[in-house]
Amino acid sequence: MIELQAGRLRCELHPQLGGAIAGFWLGDQPVLRSTPAAQLTSARLAGSYPLVPFSNRIAQASLVWQGTQHPLVRNNGSEPHAIHGVGWQREWNVLDSDATSAMLSYEHRPDAAWPFAFDCSQNFRLAPDGLQMTLAMTNQSGQPAPAGLGWHPYFTKRPGSHVAFRATGRWEMGPDKLPTHRAAVQGLDADCEALDVDHCFDGWDGVVELSDSVMRVRLRSELTLLVVFTNDT
Repeated sequence: MIELQAGRLRCELHPQLGGAIAGFWLGDQPVLRSTPAAQLTSARLAGSYPLVPFSNRIAQASLVWQGTQHPLVRNNGSEPHAIHGVGWQREWNVLDSDATSAMLSYEHRPDAAWPFAFDCSQNFRLAPDGLQMTLAMTNQSGQPAPAGLGWHPYFTKRPGSHVAFRATGRWEMGPDKLPTHRAAVQGLDADCEALDVDHCFDGWDGVVELSDSVMRVRLRSELTLLVVFTNDT
């Protein structure tokens, strides 16, 4: 377990459970859905976990790459697809850590869940005004390989929760949770209480504003794709 502290911000990491952020707090208020690392039992219950070497779903757990079909593991209960890569289900190593920063790594060798070798690292730097996260991946397979990465954060839904960001498109999906077509949109500016989305937005400008009765959070990224998912909590 790793605890980072800077001013009123505190972050607990659980390298053994998918390199996940177990909890992230401002004082005694959770910024992300938070569980003390010592009590966390699954990365899927964490405040955030890494998505490598892909995010979202690969249909029917079957990857076709350069004319070859690779069967993958159906890794989320009864769901028929492969979801969110392998990093969240593997133990990560701690390369370095101190009071305000940590570097974790995961080395993947081909297996039934993913047929291409890669190395991956996560860097966390906590300052009094925010948490900076960096995720990097290197192909080690000796051939071109598909790759994607990101995180799956769960922000706390409190009374008055509101989300706002700008984008140019949203990918609609069918009952199987796979994308069907793109619709032009201008982003999202809505209260979260009744919001029901699980969509990928493209043309994102890299900023999300989250606010509620307790705090305001600004998320910044260099990426242009944003997945927004809401649930009851």
